[in-house]
Amino acid sequence: MKKIDGHLHLVQVIAGLNGKGRLNALGNGEAIWDDGTKIKLIPDGWGDSNFTVNSALKVLTENQIDKAVLLQGSLNGYQNYYTYQAVQSYPDRFIGAFAVDPFAKNYLEIVQRHVEELGFRAIKFEISEGGGLHGYHQPPFRLDQDARVTKIFDIISQYPGFTVAIDYGAEEQVSHQPEAVTHLAQRYPDLDFVVCHLSFPNVDRLDYLKATLQQWQPYANIYTDIAAIQDILGETTYPFVKSQQVVTLAKEVLGAKRLIWGTDSPWSATFNCYDHLANWLEESQILTDDELADVLYNNAEKVYFKPTAIEAVRQSRGK
Repeated sequence: MKKIDGHLHLVQVIAGLNGKGRLNALGNGEAIWDDGTKIKLIPDGWGDSNFTVNSALKVLTENQIDKAVLLQGSLNGYQNYYTYQAVQSYPDRFIGAFAVDPFAKNYLEIVQRHVEELGFRAIKFEISEGGGLHGYHQPPFRLDQDARVTKIFDIISQYPGFTVAIDYGAEEQVSHQPEAVTHLAQRYPDLDFVVCHLSFPNVDRLDYLKATLQQWQPYANIYTDIAAIQDILGETTYPFVKSQQVVTLAKEVLGAKRLIWGTDSPWSATFNCYDHLANWLEESQILTDDELADVLYNNAEKVYFKPTAIEAVRQSRGK
């Protein structure tokens, strides 16, 4: 069955930043935050201190993954231009999103460059308290109210086919704001919104997850990816029973046509092997064949690989 990994990260250079400080490469796929916290960022065999486009292609090919959506995050550090280069080199395999820090002095110029010159038609907002903007910017801000962020939305909404991916962290974090996504979907009906990680589900709080999904249900331009839910739920036993439970709920409320499979590799592939992340949905049998086709391929193709996005990539070649 055809598959698009709807949530993948390239790491040309480890440049992470969050509340723990800067992330520094140690080799052997490991890295250390400024506060002394060590992590295993890259799986064995994928790269010593990076995860390059060639390594990504090898992983995708070995696992029979047709395409991938390249997103940004504070964990790895923004890899915007490397993502642009990857998409230019392999337009049939990759599409990419860029990220910008709205607290940067020249953030609007950065947005304009990536949209107008480099042809990006997707942006990633990593605002989580644990791993994103709320970990190193205070006071808290809301995506649907902050004047700086509104200026970004006003720019990107002028370009047909734009997609906004959002990671706002877990329920207990100040950055968690599912209602902001609802307001943005109302305000910008021509934008598609993808909430990453199924809004950080908790099997002990399925009522809260259901209420969140019901809030989005009336808005056809809100999708959610199911990347890294195994990490969030603390699962390492294949085929991930808790993950099956939350995806079943999401299918019942939103429908399979609004769910996007992804892995959040390379980091997530250090907790569960990529083969398991790639095949657990088929193994679980919680989706029909038609639903699998949508979740594994069709939805990401529709949301990210739009003709307008592909054309923008083509026109930006060589910049």
